[in-house]
Formats: sequence, C-alpha cells, structure tokens
Amino acid sequence: MRVHADPALRVLVVDDNVDTAASLALLFESWGHEVAQAHDGPQAIRVAHEMRPHAVVLDVGLPLMDGFEVAQKLRQLPGGDRVLIVCSSGFNREVDRRRADEVGIDEYLVKPFDPFALEGMLAACRPSRQALSA
Repeated sequence: MRVHADPALRVLVVDDNVDTAASLALLFESWGHEVAQAHDGPQAIRVAHEMRPHAVVLDVGLPLMDGFEVAQKLRQLPGGDRVLIVCSSGFNREVDRRRADEVGIDEYLVKPFDPFALEGMLAACRPSRQALSA
C-alpha cells in the first residue's frame, strides 16, 4: 500500500457496476482521497453538484445517461472546466475517442486498465485543478 503526504482530492467514481465502483473507491481512499460513488448519470450530476469533486472517474456505459452526456453536463457546472474527467470504456474505437474529446474528457482508458495509472493522473491534477465551484 502506498502512503501519500499530498493533500487529499475529492474524487467521484461513476460506474453502474457497483463492485467496480466500490473497488476503485477503496483504492482511492487508501491513497488518502475523499471519495463518493454514483451508479447512473443523473445521480452522478447530483453528487458532483453536492461534492464539488477535483476529479471524476467515469464509466462510458451508464444507464439513463451515458458517460459522454455526464461529462458534458459536468463541464457546464460552475468550475466544471477545471475538473479532471477520466472515462473508462470497454471500447477502443476511434469514434468513442473523438466523442470523448468533443465533450471535454481529459483521459480515455480502455478496460481492463491498470488502476495505478489513475494514481499518476490524480497526482498531476493536484496543483493545476480546482474543485467545482459552490
């Protein structure tokens, strides 16, 4: 287990697979971050509005609203332009990567991915990102 002296980030994990969301949440918590979970698009928007995350790790294939729509709505929230948005998908299609760019997703990971890749992304987001505004 790694121990981080850096200040904690607020991280929102969004995945309709409850086990995947819980596993990522536990990992981020072990790194010292404050973590919330959501399991569909509308819930993700509500939680983000309340939590004001520094980073969002977002599954593309969500019920009710896909991850691209969620990312687009997150970007429209006050301060949403400063939030790190990382999406994960089972598809490695160019059309999906273009869509991710169009809606402002910062990083696109293809499942299965090394969760420790997220550690570097979160560390890089510390000095340059701010949370959603109140």
